[in-house]
Amino acid sequence: MSRSRKGAGDSLFYYKWLDKALVDLQAARILLTWDGDHAMVAFHCQQSIEKALKGFLLFKTGRHFDGHNLTYLCRQAMNLDHAFAEYLDESAALNNLYIETRYPTDLPFSLNETQINRLYGMAERMFSAIREQLYASGRPHKI
Repeated sequence: MSRSRKGAGDSLFYYKWLDKALVDLQAARILLTWDGDHAMVAFHCQQSIEKALKGFLLFKTGRHFDGHNLTYLCRQAMNLDHAFAEYLDESAALNNLYIETRYPTDLPFSLNETQINRLYGMAERMFSAIREQLYASGRPHKI
């Protein structure tokens, strides 16, 4: 996603994307720990993986990938590293929560404890795998 605010665009530093992804994952963990709203936990999980995947893609290609679709972003990562095939189903599950968790709807939407813990586990596994890939590169970064 490219946007301008006073002449500034999205960061070109992959580690800043990973830092923001970690903050979203931590927010999800805090909400889970304190019995927060499950929709917000799911939203932070989706956001964490969106930012982590964008950071990985930036790291590998040197360019931004627009959009919020985790399945698309995961497929792009798969094109660069087939190991991401393992996360395609998880990215699809998290992707389905982008709209439903952010906006009110007239249709019932809820996540139970089992579902939200499973979604958080998905996000945590994907984030850890991406972080490990970047650490293994030997490039300096701060996360």
